[in-house]
Amino acid sequence: MKNLLGLVILGCILTSSVALAEPSLLIVFPQTNYQTSAQKIFFLGTAPPDGQVSIDGKPIRRSKAGHFSPSLPLQLGENLFTVRHRDRELQIKVTRLTTMPELPQGLAFAKDSLTPAADIARLPGELICFSAIAPPNASVSVHLANQTVTLLPQPQQAQLPNNLAALTGQNQPHGQSSVGSYKGCTTVATPSDLGQPQFQLTLNGKTITQPGNGKIQILSKAELPVAEVTVDAGVARTGPSTDYSRLTPLPKGTRATVTGKEGEWLRLDYGAWINSQETRTLPGAVPPQTIIRSVGYRQLPGATEMVFPLQVPVPVSVQQSDRTFTLTLYNTTAQTDIIRLDDDPLISRLDWQQETPERVKYTFNLKKAQQWGYKLRYDGTTLVLALRHPPNIGNTRRKPLANLKIVLDPGHGGKESGASGPTGYLEKDVNLVVSKLLRDELVKRGATVVMTREDDKEVSLVERQAIINQEEPAIAISIHHNSLPDDGDAEKTKGFATFWYQPQAHSLAIFLQDYVVKKLGRPSYGVFWDNLALTRPAAAPSVLLELGFMSNPDEFEQVVNTEEQKKMAKAIAQGITEWFRSVR
Repeated sequence: MKNLLGLVILGCILTSSVALAEPSLLIVFPQTNYQTSAQKIFFLGTAPPDGQVSIDGKPIRRSKAGHFSPSLPLQLGENLFTVRHRDRELQIKVTRLTTMPELPQGLAFAKDSLTPAADIARLPGELICFSAIAPPNASVSVHLANQTVTLLPQPQQAQLPNNLAALTGQNQPHGQSSVGSYKGCTTVATPSDLGQPQFQLTLNGKTITQPGNGKIQILSKAELPVAEVTVDAGVARTGPSTDYSRLTPLPKGTRATVTGKEGEWLRLDYGAWINSQETRTLPGAVPPQTIIRSVGYRQLPGATEMVFPLQVPVPVSVQQSDRTFTLTLYNTTAQTDIIRLDDDPLISRLDWQQETPERVKYTFNLKKAQQWGYKLRYDGTTLVLALRHPPNIGNTRRKPLANLKIVLDPGHGGKESGASGPTGYLEKDVNLVVSKLLRDELVKRGATVVMTREDDKEVSLVERQAIINQEEPAIAISIHHNSLPDDGDAEKTKGFATFWYQPQAHSLAIFLQDYVVKKLGRPSYGVFWDNLALTRPAAAPSVLLELGFMSNPDEFEQVVNTEEQKKMAKAIAQGITEWFRSVR
């Protein structure tokens, strides 16, 4: 989960090499001059088992092999730690950064506190909000075109942790936002270019004015631009940055009216945001609207394709549940009287509903709960949904995975080293070792295995996803080993974990987690829904396995033990086999 740099003390030599056989003292993480906003940090390293290792004069716990990962509190600002083993000493400086915006001293706005922070466009009558951080008891306002907006002091709000806090069980709100937050909103009824807002601050009889960072435009509802998706899968999000959650990707060719802008992000008429770099503007196009009449059907080897003829390609979204697959078409009005759907190996019935005047929902009732993948594309203006059939699961004891293709993804590789253990052993290397062992176990059981890499080379996340989409395996498994965010308790946190994203992968994730934990007697770190590149592919049930913690001194010894690696590969292979039997 993190790329870690090793520091070795051997005699009086400080070197970045971790290849030396018997270092007297090795600190893999944190490297000196490390910066973090965490309230504590763990020290990951090793030293020969004889003799004590101390940090700031206090002995620390170590594994039998001499590894350690104690967590130590951090004060705001610089923290200097002295690590000793026998007569070897290393000093490491860690700087804790504040997460609170710094209140300005005197007559000034806090740095980078003025919002909007980029050019924005909104519809007439829509709220336009401004904010700034300024000294308490100041008077703050914004001058915009011919109006003045007063910004008032705001009550304190709880600070939310980032998403990684769910991995450490620390995902409760913490602290309060600082005083000095001023906000205010206004509306503008007519289309216009309002230009750059001017922020004004008055304190103790003195006044300063500072321009905002972005210009403000009010769009004309009669002249809204139309955007077309130009990439295979446009990334739709709940808001205008990569911090916001993903929605169903938009197939290439999708068209939608742009109802707002923020920096390089476009808000589309059905509510999602997309980066403008994944679109092009269609000059003169009117807001896309379509009717839909008949729905077609064709059965292919291994898949059922449903065909939705439309006048223009409109935004879509997908939702999977047990025994249902729901497809929603936006900016669409049904004139549907006929749907063809023969007796299908996958679908028992297709229902539809006009949920709103401009939104149609199609619900596929499925014959079995387990779903095996889907693909969405536009052929011209016709939307094609391909639902994959169940694979032909073998029924022989000797080759139970015969006829099944499995994509196996050894995480990281090349320059992407992944996490590091206390000895400097890299995650990318152990991922590949265990993946090859797992491949051999799966092949013994009759499976065809496609590896995303078979040596220490860099394979991008996009390339790994493309392999899954192209190969269309029965399942895809990504193999990783874990580490923790800075404030995690590395000394106590261990265990096997499974990550999934698409609902069609949930059954596989739960089954493998329970099976491996029970089979090997390993602790369970948990099952996580997680928006990861290797859990997102929709073409097949895809899960990511974290086999153990590189950052835990005791579990790391299991991670690098060749016999334990073989046991792990065999347990995962048998778990996969038993899962296929359970859904046959």
